[in-house]
Amino acid sequence: MTTLTLVRHAKSDWGSASLDDHDRPLNDRGRRDAPVMAERLVASGLAVDRVLASTALRARTTAAAFGAALGVEPELLDELYGAGARVLLETATGSGAASVLVVAHDPGMTVLADRLSNGGIGQMPTCAVAVFRWETDDWDVAAATDPDEWSFDSPRG
Repeated sequence: MTTLTLVRHAKSDWGSASLDDHDRPLNDRGRRDAPVMAERLVASGLAVDRVLASTALRARTTAAAFGAALGVEPELLDELYGAGARVLLETATGSGAASVLVVAHDPGMTVLADRLSNGGIGQMPTCAVAVFRWETDDWDVAAATDPDEWSFDSPRG
């Protein structure tokens, strides 16, 4: 089985206009939501082999919460910062792991989640989690076909 879990970073703080976009931290809601969503994912029984995250502070912090809950050290990848759907999927498929969790940004996360769900997801709000499963061990097959099943969860849902 091949599993791709997409996590849009938790809600960030827009309070300081002097901060570079890459350095924006999570706000209070984001710091609350990330561990809650991570625990909900663990409670679902999902295990992951690798956690890949954008280098942006808000994504790193979100990934740290998920990594801690899942017992997997996040790997930070520059190419995930502002990545489009194609790069997000290629990074996961090239990971060499059967189950990958990716923490990144919109619009790429929404575009990929919506595409993999055939329009069922629509929008990935902050800290939303979408899990896609294929009944194959081959990422090339998974990337070229619709998932056999998918699920979606968000802090507001």
